[in-house]
Amino acid sequence: MALMITDECINCDVCEPECPNDAIYMGEEIYEIDPHKCTECVGHFDEPQCVQVCPVACIPKDPAHLESQETLWQKFERLAAAKAAVAEGKPPEAAQA
Repeated sequence: MALMITDECINCDVCEPECPNDAIYMGEEIYEIDPHKCTECVGHFDEPQCVQVCPVACIPKDPAHLESQETLWQKFERLAAAKAAVAEGKPPEAAQA
C-alpha cells in the first residue's frame, strides 16, 4: 500500500527530498504523497525513507491504497522503466511498449 501524510505534518521539508520516486509534493496546506508513485521505497531501500526522517511520525500506510509487496515491486519496475525511457529522451509511455 502507498503511504500518506496526515494533518499532523509540520511542513518541515525533510521528507520530499528523501523520496526516490518523487511521490512527495507540497499540497495546498501540507505535503502529500502521490499513491501512484509511492512504492514504500520497495526497490530502493528496506524501509520507507520519508518515515525514517519524519520528526512527527505523521506518515502511516494509506488504508485507501492497499497493495501487496508484489504489487509494490511491479509499480517500482514500471516507474523505473518510465524513468529510463525519459533518460533516453523518450516519453514515459514508451516504457510500456
